[in-house]
Amino acid sequence: MHSVAVVPRTFPRFEIAPLDRALSADLQHKIDQKTKPLGALGRLETLALQLGLIQRSLSPKLVNPYVLVCAGDHGSAKAGVSAFPQDVTWQMVENFLAGGAAINVFARQAGMRRGVAYAGGAHDFGARDGLVDAKVGAGGTANYLDGAAMSAAECATAMHHGARLVREFTAAGCNVLAFGEMGIGNTAAASLLTHCITGLPLADCVGRGTGLDDAGLERKRALLAQALSIWPERPPISHLPLTEGEDGRGSNEFRPAGGDALRVLARFGGFEIAMLAGAMLAAAEARMTLLIDGFIVTSALLVAQQVSPAVLDYCVFAHCSNEAGHRRQLDWLQAQPLLDMGLRLGEGTGAALALPLLNAACAFMNEMASFESAGVSEKV
Repeated sequence: MHSVAVVPRTFPRFEIAPLDRALSADLQHKIDQKTKPLGALGRLETLALQLGLIQRSLSPKLVNPYVLVCAGDHGSAKAGVSAFPQDVTWQMVENFLAGGAAINVFARQAGMRRGVAYAGGAHDFGARDGLVDAKVGAGGTANYLDGAAMSAAECATAMHHGARLVREFTAAGCNVLAFGEMGIGNTAAASLLTHCITGLPLADCVGRGTGLDDAGLERKRALLAQALSIWPERPPISHLPLTEGEDGRGSNEFRPAGGDALRVLARFGGFEIAMLAGAMLAAAEARMTLLIDGFIVTSALLVAQQVSPAVLDYCVFAHCSNEAGHRRQLDWLQAQPLLDMGLRLGEGTGAALALPLLNAACAFMNEMASFESAGVSEKV
């Protein structure tokens, strides 16, 4: 296990350039000249175009794909927002390290390397191979039913940790990064972040998480409503519609009061969610492809895109989770997921399952014959 160095207690800054679309026409021409009817490969064609734009190449390829799994404890877990005890967080980290979790299986199958970062909690793992010690403070977040989950300094530190890890992946040649998480209580945190940032009704953002029954779901909704009610500085919600940008892709005009999504993150988020947000912004700054998993990971992205909207240019949405609220997040972001399989596990599992589709998009761009090279007549 290696540790992430102490970092300044100010929020990191990122310079994320929107995609340069100068290659769009050449990429589309190459796609259209493959031996197939126009558009016959459907979403693989738009995916290949996006990967080419991100990499500024007519022959995109994936190099050293990683999945970064961030784990952390939530103080709200002891209040009853989850069906599982808080100890499951560190126990699942042990499972990740032993190679027995679903993400281990799917990452191995997809040829992905895996990194696990412990962002904060009461457990002490000691020196362990394959684990990054990225703890923020002595334990997990505080209970947002009593106040802020973390201070601004803690939130900033977690984001710095995520950014520094991404720079290590970049140094290893990685150009596609998937994101996963583990933290008992983090679907509740993601629900609050989603409600506050998007303005969607809280009830539409709250799901069963780890498997709450009807009574548990009602208790969870009541606790989250209580958490909102005791925040006197809560930014007012504005319901502004999505508007279409000049490039034809939707852009979101809503911002929490003062543009301060980071205040929302510090109030209700988890250290692992803050770490993911920092990692996403650093990955986009490095022109990596971001493979976005499910509900909790997308809640981190909601924060990241408030900090820098251009981060969305680099995102591929792996799947639509069966967790209540994820479809609404995707709709709000105007995102189209690659898969819809009823998954709701987290860990980055949906992202690992989607990676072969990115490989397929690169493969047809680089290996499929054109009409000219194959001697095949084009459409009259």
